[in-house]
Amino acid sequence: MESLPLHHLTVHAHWATVNRLYTLFHLLLLASWIYFRLSDPTSLALPPPVFSAVFSAELILSFLWLLKQAFFWRPVSREAFPTRLPADEELPAVDVFICTADPRREPPVGVMNTVVSASGLDYPPEKLTVYLSDDGGSSLTLKAFKEAWGFARWWVPFCKNGTACPGAYFCGSRSVGGGQELADEIAEIEVCLI
Repeated sequence: MESLPLHHLTVHAHWATVNRLYTLFHLLLLASWIYFRLSDPTSLALPPPVFSAVFSAELILSFLWLLKQAFFWRPVSREAFPTRLPADEELPAVDVFICTADPRREPPVGVMNTVVSASGLDYPPEKLTVYLSDDGGSSLTLKAFKEAWGFARWWVPFCKNGTACPGAYFCGSRSVGGGQELADEIAEIEVCLI
């Protein structure tokens, strides 16, 4: 038996035609502009460093514009069907690898927010494994991970109700929906952290 797709892709052919004509028209204009810059005697009369700087800037911006046009070459829209996901017992096991090396360049708080956020993903916990690889072997990262593990025991069950990232939650506005029950859980977590 064939299962239903998890998403549907729609190609907008009429917009693709319009976008391609637009791109080709502008490419023609760019080619004529480059030809004009290289053949016009007044442009060449500029001091060489000035001409080189202006011409280089125009070429770079033209190239960046051309790279951006790739997104418009084939416009699509996607529709996801999360209700068609298989049951939890049919989902595959997922391993999340988080790498860090230097606690001075990658603050342990940010790394631990990532670890706790990954642990709080909406996925069956028995099929989700989060690994932290500390290539620098820092004792600071080890200590932070031990603290994050203790925090995650309280946080992960709570975050199923809302945001999974503690950094985003505690730094953001307190006007999160959820009523009195959510406010009580927030107070309980804050008391446990102290």
